[in-house]
Amino acid sequence: MNKDKRSSAPIYEMLEQYKAQGNTSYHVPGHKNGKAYEHEPRNAGFLGEIMEYDVTEITGTDDLHHPEGVIREAQELAADCFGAEESFFLVGGSTAGNLALILTVCPEPGMILIVQRNVHKSVIHGLMLAGVRAVFLEPEIDPLSGLAVAPAAETVQAALAAYPKAAGVLVTMPNYYGMGSDLAPLVQACHDSGVPLLVDEAHGAHYGQHPALPAGALMCGADGVVQSTHKMLSALTMGAMLHVQGPHIDRALLRQRLAMVQSSSPSYPLMGSLDLARRLLHSRGPEAFTAGLAAVDVLRRGLAELPRYRLLQPAAPLQHTGGGYATTAGSDTPPLRGAAYTTQDPFKAVLHDGAGVLGGFELQRRLEAKGCVPEMSDARHVVLLFSLGSSAEDAQRLLHALREIDEEERATRGTQWGAADKPYVSTENESAAVSAETSSLIQEHHVIHKQDGQAELIANANVSTWNIFNRELFSDPVPFSLKPVASGDMKPIRLADSAGEIAAEMVIPYPPGIPLLYPGEKITESVLQRLMDLSRGGAKFQACADSALQHIMVYNKKKGGED
Repeated sequence: MNKDKRSSAPIYEMLEQYKAQGNTSYHVPGHKNGKAYEHEPRNAGFLGEIMEYDVTEITGTDDLHHPEGVIREAQELAADCFGAEESFFLVGGSTAGNLALILTVCPEPGMILIVQRNVHKSVIHGLMLAGVRAVFLEPEIDPLSGLAVAPAAETVQAALAAYPKAAGVLVTMPNYYGMGSDLAPLVQACHDSGVPLLVDEAHGAHYGQHPALPAGALMCGADGVVQSTHKMLSALTMGAMLHVQGPHIDRALLRQRLAMVQSSSPSYPLMGSLDLARRLLHSRGPEAFTAGLAAVDVLRRGLAELPRYRLLQPAAPLQHTGGGYATTAGSDTPPLRGAAYTTQDPFKAVLHDGAGVLGGFELQRRLEAKGCVPEMSDARHVVLLFSLGSSAEDAQRLLHALREIDEEERATRGTQWGAADKPYVSTENESAAVSAETSSLIQEHHVIHKQDGQAELIANANVSTWNIFNRELFSDPVPFSLKPVASGDMKPIRLADSAGEIAAEMVIPYPPGIPLLYPGEKITESVLQRLMDLSRGGAKFQACADSALQHIMVYNKKKGGED
């Protein structure tokens, strides 16, 4: 594709022409290019400008669900930019893409889909809509951070062997912390079984666009990839894309499913922003990320002078034993479950307090009080998101806030950090130093954190709502449906009293939006403790009747909610 073509933005340019023509609207929307607010004393403010470009499907504007003009051209340009065979604009975020993919790959109720256990709620909703029987895969865990990444290729192979009629496999990569691994072995496992690999790459739309960034899922051979263009690139919020390649996905059925889950009146300003986001990458190439990566470098150099704060990054690689486990080179300890963390998004700066004083939620509150608003936090970490729109000044302001927090803590608590102290960096020797006793705990999802030369146990890996574990590599099929729980079959009880009960509602800490409980799941002591810790820490909850999670809906056992 020639340079002039790549520098064009068909939808955006059409919208500019629409405004310049000054035609009179005898069609929706009813605000009539914002004129409805002309005599309103407060008018529409900045939204009035947007309304001048807020058109609908009329002559010359094309149709998202049957593109023949500017939208078709814009999607073809997107496919060229991101390396897909075909790309689709999404005006409902990555949620719409996940729903459409699941409904396409599993067109009939009762089909089996192999799914990473810790997935976004949109995937769970897709399973419900499609009436899927989900086989959940256990993710591997990074033993130094305590965070789950993705399932091992051996786990995927074992699940596909156990369920040869599975329609496909769905994983998330990267995770919400920017952590990831090579997807190529998972792709190979799926294609060897003749099924597609679907990837929720919501946080990786920028992957593969610069040598400093990890390879994207399409580059690894994934069949269907959903990206939130608004998250790590420059589209408006809700702007996303779905990319497909290969023979494993029915394109005609996918178009039908997209028409089902997306609005028949899509936002043209939103689609125009997707067009602009693509043009920015297409026209500037890797240079588009220069300023953002420079800002990250400023942050890293600044953190080297603030040893209190530890920056998440991959440890030395562990050697696979071939059975879904890994062991450090030269180690006599039992193999450790999970060596999946090999890549880190440089734009996701994941910090924690090496002094062990400030938890993630508290550090987020302290940063927000100083005008620095993080993406999210968990019990231990704060996630600070940079992008191609970030500047060195942004990094300097963050460093100033972190420095002030450190000084305030030292003044209040007397915490001292000597000049010889260095930022936390994982090493091969550190991983190899894990004892046989502690390595067995890691296999049960306990984690080792190294601090000041001592191994510290992080019990149960409860540092993040991203971590959801069973003790099996993959589950039995779990049926999903749209049938609601009857009010007479459930009752509210105090969360503190819910251990051993069967959940009658979904519980979703947000962000990142990973369900910790599904209806029909038993509330174990460990899950209860995590929910109580999150509630005390100020986490927000969705999908449950009590958003503060003081109470939880459980099955009335007299109505059939037996264990």
